[in-house]
Order: sequence, then structure tokens, then C-alpha cells
Amino acid sequence: MQEPRGTTIPRRDPNVVMRLARLGSFHQSRLSFMRILTRRMAREGWRFTRPVFDINSDGVGHAVYSAQGPFRTYSLVAFAHDLPPEQRSDRVIAEAWDATFALFDGVPTEADVLRLSKNVPQQEAGRISESELSLSRANRSVRLWSHMVDALASGRQPDNDQIGKVGYLMRTTAVYGSGKFGAADREVIADRPEMQVPFQAEMLSVYLTRTFARDLIQHMARAKGGDGSVMLDPAIARQLGIGNSTGLGMAPYIVNHPVLFNNWIMAREEAIARVRSVASASAAEVALFRDLLRSSALSVAAWRSDHPIQMDKLARLRTELDALNAFVAGDDLINDHPWDRLLRWAESNLGEDGQEFIASLMLEPYPDLVDGLAHCMADGNADAFRINGAMPVGRVRDSIEECFGWALNLDWAAPENSARAWYVSEEKLEPRLGERFKEPIAEYEQPLAPARDAALLHSALAEWSAKAPIAEFLLKHPEHRHTLRRVQVAAIAPYGEIRDNTISAKLLPIDMLRCKLSFFGATHFDPRSDRWVRICMYAGAPYPEELSESNADRWVYPEPVANG
Repeated sequence: MQEPRGTTIPRRDPNVVMRLARLGSFHQSRLSFMRILTRRMAREGWRFTRPVFDINSDGVGHAVYSAQGPFRTYSLVAFAHDLPPEQRSDRVIAEAWDATFALFDGVPTEADVLRLSKNVPQQEAGRISESELSLSRANRSVRLWSHMVDALASGRQPDNDQIGKVGYLMRTTAVYGSGKFGAADREVIADRPEMQVPFQAEMLSVYLTRTFARDLIQHMARAKGGDGSVMLDPAIARQLGIGNSTGLGMAPYIVNHPVLFNNWIMAREEAIARVRSVASASAAEVALFRDLLRSSALSVAAWRSDHPIQMDKLARLRTELDALNAFVAGDDLINDHPWDRLLRWAESNLGEDGQEFIASLMLEPYPDLVDGLAHCMADGNADAFRINGAMPVGRVRDSIEECFGWALNLDWAAPENSARAWYVSEEKLEPRLGERFKEPIAEYEQPLAPARDAALLHSALAEWSAKAPIAEFLLKHPEHRHTLRRVQVAAIAPYGEIRDNTISAKLLPIDMLRCKLSFFGATHFDPRSDRWVRICMYAGAPYPEELSESNADRWVYPEPVANG
């Protein structure tokens, strides 16, 4: 353990960090939720078992995977289905899936499994209970699945090129938690050490789902090929992650949870500030950074997308990696605040994607400075949303100008600044983004335009006395309560507000999606439009039977392949 080092360089300005183009350029880091979970499970010596695997030769049945930590056991109950190809869809409106799952709080009895079997395959149409922490579903990657079953059944390993093009056997289309469809509320598990960090139940569910996908494909290959079949090479299996298709439903989350979102960003920014404040680096720290930079280049080289926006970003990032390598080759990165110099160089020479790539990568040699911040990422401030009616109007105006000053001079009547409206679909109760001036949706609009609403509040306060308590204003204008609450929250959550227009004609919701998914630990973002994206989770991670402290963390960085 290194000696603690003081933070002499401040966190970056929210006006810089919280722009959508930058948020949409974030990468995974030591503070990503998947890596936090695998580190904890290895450190605490979690035990994994598969007490049930009742699946027939057609791949239909159910299985139970249990993860036992020092205090509790959690079990993934998985149901495998025979899904006709015409019913396979990644859309949220799908009604059937190749596999469905629930994460059970404990070890389920036969009665529990029977109850879940009648509900989990129905997903939204069914109901689960407080005994369940998450509800999810997944579809196979059909071509890769068929190729791998055929290959293993015939006694050979699958083709690496085909694996590289897809990267996963199954992709989830939703992982619901926090009270949805009857699952336990967040408050039920928030005080458990292993669940204190956000989304740990969901990340555990996905981790065990990946194991189920591997086991299922080996089972089906064995059923097809009999004694002539082979098991999947563990090195090849580790390359496979779990895919995910994420749409607009995720974007409003970061707007609706400003304190939680602030805590994620602030933890990351504090980590960056701590590492920038390191006055001199050791040779070992620099060597690790250089090694992971080489590994990251392999990952970026394998990153594929057919979406024009992402193709342009990837082309630029690869070019910027060349520039970064040239800079690193000519600098010892040891003296004179090396990481601060590196990031300042990036700010002058690279775009947002390259800058945020470096900001994440330079945290890697410093677990002692970074990893403890994971415990600051949850939202435990129940009082944050209480309105302080005694606050003087003058202070409210000042707070609006500090957080939303950039929005006060926008012409909000101009169609380009108010082109979009967020609403909830009647059919699936899922967030949607519509064209305000082309669709009859304005009366259904959700409060997901904080900047516009802050500008309206600021204008409405213009004639009020600076000394008047804001409660007097609210008595006459209660329609501004939700905005005032956000303004007051911003005083304690400076990174809680996006400093961009979330209803602009130029809005790219995929920036919001990528930001949140980067905190999950996702890689290889592949937008399919400006409103949904495919990702990969846990690619490279050790499976439960392999997990140890030596491999629990940096699995996200691919191992270089030796020449020859």
C-alpha cells in the first residue's frame, strides 16, 4: 500500500465535464460497476455452484446458479426456451425470448422455482416478488450460436474470426431491478455491503447469465455430437461477453436521478484529480500504464460499428492513439506531475474520446487512490429532494445562473431548441422521444428538459424581490416546484445536471446511453441509430470457477498475442 497523497489539482469544471459530447465519450474505468463486483467477489472468496441444470437436448428447461458471499447467497434462476426465429426481436415490445431470468435473494426452493416458472418467462406480463432482485431476458446471437454448436458437436473449436465479429453468445434486452414488476426495492438491499455500490444485483445477474450461456451451448453441443463433441476452450470462452441492446429507456434515468448521477461523475472526477496530483510516478506504475495502453489498442482495433457517427469517432480515436503512443514514447511519465501533464497534452491535442480514454486509463496504476471511491457512488441522501422554502429568491436566481447560465440566453421558442419532447408510451410504459412540432405529444411531455425549465423559472422570478422567500413564489406558481427542487439539489450535486439541451433538434440520446453504460463497464459501443446502442459486457472476464484476486480486475484489457 502506498502512502496517501494529497489532492493538489482540483476536479474538472462541471461546465466542461457535463457536456453531452463529452459524456458520450466516456470509457470504462476502475470505478465501473462490473469491475467493482468482480474485485469484491474475488477478494471475499465467493463460492459458486450450479445446484440445478434441468435442460433437455433441445435446450429447453431451467437452471439455478448460486453465488455465496460472506453474508448471503444470491441465485440466478434461468429459463431456456425454444423460440421460433420469427419471434426473436431485440425490441422492448417483444413478447418471447430465448432465455429469461430472475436473480433470487437466497437459494430458491422447488416451490420458488415453480412460482417463477409461471411468471419470469412472461416478463412484464408476469409478476415477481420481493424475493427477487432483478428480472431479465436474453436472445441468442443466432449465427454464432449455430456455428459454435456445430463446431463443438463435431469435435473442433469455433472459428475465432466469427467470435471476434460478434463477441457474445447472448444479448440481454432488459435487466430490470429496483422494484419493477414486483421486485425488491433498492432500499431492501442498499445497506448490504455487497450491494452498496449501485447496480451490483444487476451486474451479478449478467455475470451469471454469461456462465449460463456458455454452459447451455456446451450442453447442446454434447446433445448433438455425443462422445465426438468437445468442450469449449476456456481461453475462447473468456473472449465471449454478454451483449446488450439498450434504448431510450436508459436516457431519462440520469436526468431523473441527479444526486446519484452526480455521485458517479464526482467519484470519477475525484479519482482523476487524485491521480493528476501525483507529483512523481514509480517505474512500475509507468510500466503498467504502458502495458495497458498496448492492450487497449488491441481492444480499439477490434471495435466495430456500422453507424456513421461511431465510425467517425473510432477512426479519430485510432488516429489519436497513434499520437498518444508517440507522446508516451518520448516522455518518461515519471517526474513533474506526469499524469497532469499527460491529460493537459490530451486536452490540447485530442478530442473528447481521446481525452476521456486517457482519463480512465491513467487511473489503472493507482488502486489505493481510486478504488475506495466506489463507496461514494450510491445515493444515500434522502433529504436532498426536500424543498427549502425559506431560501431567498435572490439565492435561487444565483443558483440558476451558476448551473444553467448557458441556457438563459437560448431562444426557447425557436423550433430547433425545443424540437423534441420526452413522453411515456401507453403500450409499454417506456420512455420515448418525439418531434414536438410533428406529433401531438406536447401534453404528454415528461419533465426531462431541465435547462428549458430553469430558464422559465429564472424569467418568472425576474420581478420578485431578492429577499422574498421562495415559498411565497411557489404558492402562486406551483408549476415550478420540480425545477426549484433541481436547482436546490444542484448546490450539493454540481455534476448532477447535463449542461446541454435535452430537447434540441441536435440531441443524440446515444450520448446519454453511453455515459451510463460506461459506468456499468460496457465496451465496444455500437449505435444502431441515434436512439439505441449495442454493447458487450464481461468480455475477457474469468468465469466463476476461475475467479481469483489475480484475474478479477484487469480482464477488460485483452492480452496481447505473441508473434509467431
